[in-house]
Amino acid sequence: MHSSNFTIPARNIRSSRLTRPGLFLAAITAARWLAGKINERRNLNALMELSDEQLKDIGLSRGQAESDVHVYSRY
Repeated sequence: MHSSNFTIPARNIRSSRLTRPGLFLAAITAARWLAGKINERRNLNALMELSDEQLKDIGLSRGQAESDVHVYSRY
């Protein structure tokens, strides 16, 4: 085998991000969207664990709690 002077240039991740900012921003946007959906699901599960009396205390019926019209957040 004979040696070659050909070298593969090292990729700089930072410069790759700078050349493709749209791809990086799309990944961040997708991650934020997914985190929001997970949070919505967690909140819905917590709401569904409440009894009918507890729902009444916060001004909701079981039907309202099960509908997608009302969005509640727990912080």
